[in-house]
Amino acid sequence: MIFDKEGTTTIVFQEKITITTFLENLNKAYSKLKHDNIIVNLFSFKSLTSGDILEFLQLSQKHKQGGKSFVLVSNKISFDELPDNITVVPTIQEAKDIIEMEEIERDLGI
Repeated sequence: MIFDKEGTTTIVFQEKITITTFLENLNKAYSKLKHDNIIVNLFSFKSLTSGDILEFLQLSQKHKQGGKSFVLVSNKISFDELPDNITVVPTIQEAKDIIEMEEIERDLGI
């Protein structure tokens, strides 16, 4: 698992494993990441389903309840197939923009 920390945000990615193994590794490493905003880069996965994305829902909700952002990055899934309570964007830059907006909202108490 590869971690790229930029300020209060950590980008997480991994190559050549299954989505299940990736999620297991992410859960194991979570204690090191729980104080950061998290971007999960899923570009290394050749195909993803909405079910694969929903595997991250519990971790995403837990992280957001802790007052931090959790954003998945993939352009291989239709966003219409996903519930609103999980954030998925097609690019890393959009993930960074979402985190910036969510930090502003938290600062303003929105």
